[in-house]
Amino acid sequence: MTVKEIETTAASEESISADINGAAVWTLLEKHKFAMRMALRVCAHCGLCAESCFLYVARDRRPEYMPSHKFIHTLGTLYRKKGHVRREELESMCHIAWRRCVLCTRCYCPLGINIPEMIALVRRICRSQNVVPDFENASGWGKTNPWSKQHENR
Repeated sequence: MTVKEIETTAASEESISADINGAAVWTLLEKHKFAMRMALRVCAHCGLCAESCFLYVARDRRPEYMPSHKFIHTLGTLYRKKGHVRREELESMCHIAWRRCVLCTRCYCPLGINIPEMIALVRRICRSQNVVPDFENASGWGKTNPWSKQHENR
């Protein structure tokens, strides 16, 4: 690669993630550095947490619903990239943190990882960057919801 190609690639990568403040994300991660780093180091990918997740069981035991998968593919990615992720990556993490986890706190890690705390941190990071799900439209609420008219009239 020539110097010009490298500069162009770097500039395009910056523009892709320009709306995500990587430094702010890293600052949030740093506030929880000890618990987060310990959790990422301790996780043995053993899958023993899986059966404690009702979504995992209800979704035919698909691996993407395993608590360890959720936290490694969100917080692990954020940590590995030091908070510098593209919007699409953060949107994917948002999907995992809100659509594949209800923060019921039932997940149990035999090694002591507080998975709900880690998923809550991912949600906090997503909110800080204005990456949140559109609950009203994405879940089918709105016109078909019988309660929506009552709430509109208030």
